[in-house]
Order: sequence, then C-alpha cells, then structure tokens
Amino acid sequence: MILKESELKIKRKLEKLYGNDINEIYDEIKYKVNGFIELNPNMKNINIWVDEKDIFLITYGNSIISKSTHPFENLNEFSKRYLKNHIKNIHLLPFFPYSSDDGFSIIDYFKVNENFGTWKDIENLNENFDLMFDCVINHISAKSEWFKEYISGEEKYKNFFIEAELSDELKKVTRPRALPLLNEFETANGKKNIWTTFSRDQIDLNYKSKELLLEIIDVVLFYVSKGSRFLRLDAIGYLWKEIGTSCIHLDNTHLVIQLFRDILNIVAPSTVLISETNVSHKENISYFGNGINEAQMVYQFPLPPLVLHAIHFGDGRYLSNWAEELKLNSERTTFFNFLASHDGIGLMPAKDILPKKDIEKVVEQVKKNGGYVSYKDNPDGTQSAYELNINYFDALISDNDTENDKINKFILAQSILLSIIGVPAIYIHSLVGSRNYYDGVKNTGRNRSINRELLDFEKLVNEIENKDNLRNKIYQKYVEVIDIRKKEVCFHPNANMEIVDIDNRLFCYKRINGDSEILVINNMSNEEVDITIDKGYVDIISNEIIRSKTTKLKSYQMKWLKSL
Repeated sequence: MILKESELKIKRKLEKLYGNDINEIYDEIKYKVNGFIELNPNMKNINIWVDEKDIFLITYGNSIISKSTHPFENLNEFSKRYLKNHIKNIHLLPFFPYSSDDGFSIIDYFKVNENFGTWKDIENLNENFDLMFDCVINHISAKSEWFKEYISGEEKYKNFFIEAELSDELKKVTRPRALPLLNEFETANGKKNIWTTFSRDQIDLNYKSKELLLEIIDVVLFYVSKGSRFLRLDAIGYLWKEIGTSCIHLDNTHLVIQLFRDILNIVAPSTVLISETNVSHKENISYFGNGINEAQMVYQFPLPPLVLHAIHFGDGRYLSNWAEELKLNSERTTFFNFLASHDGIGLMPAKDILPKKDIEKVVEQVKKNGGYVSYKDNPDGTQSAYELNINYFDALISDNDTENDKINKFILAQSILLSIIGVPAIYIHSLVGSRNYYDGVKNTGRNRSINRELLDFEKLVNEIENKDNLRNKIYQKYVEVIDIRKKEVCFHPNANMEIVDIDNRLFCYKRINGDSEILVINNMSNEEVDITIDKGYVDIISNEIIRSKTTKLKSYQMKWLKSL
C-alpha cells in the first residue's frame, strides 16, 4: 500500500517528467507496487544498511568454467570454499542472454543466460551471499524482442527508442566511445537513425515514453524479487536525452533514479541503488541527491588511477588531496570503492586531479607493462586516452621489480581499497592473482578482454592451494587483510576519515568511529620512511607493538595503527 506522503512524492516526479497527464501511469505504478508487496510481504518491513563486514566480490557469471558443470555451479562451489568466511556480497555482472559487450547488450531482462545456469543457481548463491545485479537500463540489445517489435512497426514499441537526424546540435552530446551516436536501421516505416550511445548493437531506451518507464519498473522489481539487494545502475548518467544538451546528468535522469528510490522505499527499503558514472567527482556525488532520495552508493572512479599514479611516482599528495574532499551527505550514503573491474582503469575522472604529464607517463608505463589504451572522441574532433586496459597487478609493475616487490605493491593498493571511507569491491581476478590475459584480446579483438579471463575451475583451485603459486600468495595475503578490516568498527562505510599530512611519500588518514580510532599509514614509495608518532600503538596488520616515538615503514608497506 502506498502511503499519502509517498504518493505525493511519486506524483510530483511523474509530473516533472511527463506533465499533468500522469493519472494512468501512477495507477499502473500503484498496481505494480501493491502486487509486489502481496507476493513479497516481508521485504517492506526490513530496513538495514551496510557495515564494516560488507565487502563485494565482482564477477561475471561465467568467470569460472569447467567441462562438466555450468559456470554458476562453479561460482557457487568456489564461493563456498574461498569467499564464505571472508566476503559477504557478490556483484554478478550481467548474466542474462546477450548479443555483445560481454553481457552489457541484454536480449532479455528476465532470463538467465542458459550457458551460465538457471534462476535456481542464483537462489543457491543467495543463500550464503547478498547479491548485486546489473540494471543495464540505458540501452538494450538490437537482438531484443523490444527492438525487433519496433523494427516491425508494432504500435506498443513505437516510442521505446530514440529517432533523430544528424545535426550540429548532436555535437554537444557527451561521447564515451569513439563510435557513431546514430546508426541507421531499416524499419517497417522506412529508414530511421536510432540513438546508440555505446554501439550499434546497444540501442538506447527512450524514457520520454511512459510505457517504457513502466516496463523498466517491472525489471527493477523483478530483480529485487529474485534476491538482488543491491542494484547497480549501469551507465545511468546517459539515461535521459534532450537534443541541444550534453545528454548526460540531466535533471530528468536524477528524477528517474529518485522515482526508483521512492518505489523501493515502499516495497523493499533495504535495497541499495548504486550509480555507475565514470565522471568527475562533483558530477559523481550528485547522484547522492539530498542524501536520502537518490542513489545510496556512487562508484569511486578516481580511486584506481590515483592509486596507480601514487605507487608509480612514490607520491601520495594527489591521492591525499582528493581523499580530503570525500564527504558523505547522510548516514545512508557511502562510496562504492574499487581498483579493478571488468572494465579498464578510467582516466577521465583523474584528468582534473593529476598533471597531464603524469597521466602521460602512467599511460606509457601501462603500455610498457603489456597493457592497451582506449581512446574517445572529443567535441573538437581530437581524441584522448579514456581508459587503460590492463590487469591491475600488471599495471603496478615497474622495471626491476622482484616478485615480492610486485606482491607488496599490489597488497598495498588493495589495503587502501579496504581501509578508506566507503564499501570495498574486489574484482575476482584481483582476489586470485590473475595476470594479463592476451588470448582474450586476440580472440575477441577487444582491449577490455585483457582482464576478463575465463578461469578453469580445477586449475584455479590447484593454483590457489599451491603455496609456491602467485595465486596462493595473493589470495592468502588478501583475505588476511579482509578479515582484519571486518573486525574494526572504524572501517564502517560511514565512519569519519581525516587525512593526516606526514610525508609526501605517504598516504595517511585516520578512520574514526565514536571512541575508536585507527591511523592508516601507506608508504607509496620504494624508499624506507621514518615517521614520528604521538603515542603507543599496535599495528593490527603485523601485531607489532610500537612504544617508541618513531617507527619505520619499508617500501610499499602499510600499517594500521590502533592505540594501545
């Protein structure tokens, strides 16, 4: 049942989106809400948030394969063995039938890719883990029934997609990829130029259509009913289009997210919306809204390139200056932190933070380390580096590094992920120590495949269990730090963070929760650093007791200092 206050909120947003004629669409939303509550009555009574124990694993549904079982069965078994005691949440990248982009061109929102498994497999996974699904709702596959029906001239779908003509006004549109904004399709009503932000196979949806919005609300509610406590809003900044504007971060995009939030607050208030917007920090945090009415988490896209830069240059200043600005606007918002993902290391959010010459040096080092660089078109006709495509372990390597140097750099980077303000998300290939996957690039022709290896289940287990193998060394060190984090209330996603200025080679901060405080010191350099401290501490990473006024940090060492 929709209470009066919620009814007014929803109606006001619908009026801003569609004008005064909204009674019919509101009645449809009310019908969907009441139907959901009837089928899932308990969800409306649960309203929990996240804490220091919430850590995510990011994985494709088919990241772990074998000859005898479906990938989801492998993931279930792997998760029970290697995640259950350490990681609480799993982000499943799109596991639906798709036609391109490794899942991000969805054919059917309501089905599980039969090559991955079934909805029963998802239920089994949900027994031990809270799940995040991808809401890829900016676009849909050109092979989808929706687009096929549009092509055939079916009346219901005539406004589901965006028709446009080439004009100078379209030059204002923000372009994330060096591909055409419009693609021509032959339809029952003649040739049409259709809006395609990402590729010809990824057809943008038209949220000016009330009928389309209702279909997407069905998708959102369906995912929640299937166990998705967290919903990742993929490429959400591009949702609403107005010719003559940049078509990114428009007010109506925010209104649609706020509408989802209003609906979820009624039916399942513990559901968390995460906005995925690879943009500047100011634009990114705008998706928090007023702190209670929009997304509860926003992706931290500056973090991966800033940590990479800090380690390559042995300099924590830019990372510290950026982190000093990290403020939350409510107790129910926080940052979704990551270093590696299915995508590459985005450079755009770092361009207002790092010197151009430093970015160029990082780009060259990544190329030297076997990585690739993806480029985007600019409004002035030029191109610029948009993304580094490389495994994060390999991205950190410098000339003459020993294996221990490489591991120490990597674990230092991951410890920052685990200790700064927000919720950490760990890509499966980081957890298990994967390297650059060149066969993937060769087989697909796509740079991003370098970090999307499909892991053979039996081989993976053997390597994780082999103490001489890099996978074992990374996994064991990683889960050790994870388990330490989970015990400390200072690492609650909303606990305060204060930057501490000690030495340019360090990235230091305090995490504070009530009377509890931890001083985190990260040596980003290849030099030993002496620091002066004000009192006695125990380093909860090494269990070292520090009673003197000074302590040393070895190269690429971190210390989590707690008062004695």
